[in-house]
Amino acid sequence: MEILYIVIPCYNEEEMLPITAKALIRKLDTLIAEEKISPLSKVMFVDDGSKDKTWELIERFHRSCDLFTGVKLSRNKGHQNALLAGLMTARKYADIVVSMDADLQDDINAIDGFLEKRAEGCEIVYGVRSSRETDTGFKRFTAEGYYKLLEAMGVEITYNHADYRLMSRRAIDALAEFKEVNLFLRGIVPMVGFKSDIVTYERAARQAGESKYPLKKMLSFAVEGITSLSVKPIRMITGLGILIFFVAIIMLIYFLIIHCMGRTVQGWTSILMSVWALGGLQLLAIGVIGEYIGKIYLEAKERPKFFIDIDLEEDNNYGYSDSEKE
Repeated sequence: MEILYIVIPCYNEEEMLPITAKALIRKLDTLIAEEKISPLSKVMFVDDGSKDKTWELIERFHRSCDLFTGVKLSRNKGHQNALLAGLMTARKYADIVVSMDADLQDDINAIDGFLEKRAEGCEIVYGVRSSRETDTGFKRFTAEGYYKLLEAMGVEITYNHADYRLMSRRAIDALAEFKEVNLFLRGIVPMVGFKSDIVTYERAARQAGESKYPLKKMLSFAVEGITSLSVKPIRMITGLGILIFFVAIIMLIYFLIIHCMGRTVQGWTSILMSVWALGGLQLLAIGVIGEYIGKIYLEAKERPKFFIDIDLEEDNNYGYSDSEKE
């Protein structure tokens, strides 16, 4: 039997964490009793620099039950970095890792389907929402539009999939080879390759606490996904520049003709509109190019993505060999 670790990034989740821990401990106990996973399997909470009592709760869970462990980052590094930190830590102890959010909106019973796909030889299994009926009309429209935009930009991504997935140690080892600082795991994981499949599930509403992804952060995350994985926006600007250049030549010929015919009409409206339109386009182009230059700047620094302050599992590292785990 394989050792399963469930990795959960947490940021200010003291309201939600007791509910999540209770649900996951029941799930792990059931899977262990059914001999689907090893008794050494655990839930690993990753505290992403929380300002509330999240870490205190994680330590309490760890002391009260061997099925809980935790990792504390030295400071807040964002959801994607916290998730990566959990994956990179869990691979030292686990054979397979399931990542999910702390809000329990992802159906934990889908893990059974993950394990079935794993038994069929899959290295990566994606949790995919079967519908978006629980979302508001605005969120449903923007989410569906975003996935279509990513697809149009040439980004390989699983539709209606967030960060609820199973990955084998082999897949996580491959993920570790990606060195970029600008993380968008939903787009990077499919690049790993290996045999993969999907499991659909119904997404529930958050039971406690507040969403850590308000509109502003969602928009920032959307821009991150596009600019981290596609250069099409720059190519589109190049194409638009060429188009405007040809339009300018045509307009120049047109104005020369009407000038020679003596039908020149002096006016400022067309000039003013042209100046404003081209000025706005230039600023937009500079902004898009600047976004990519900023990412190059961050990548060139090669700064560490995270620092682990405390790894509770190091205290409980039993030192089993792979043969002993089986």
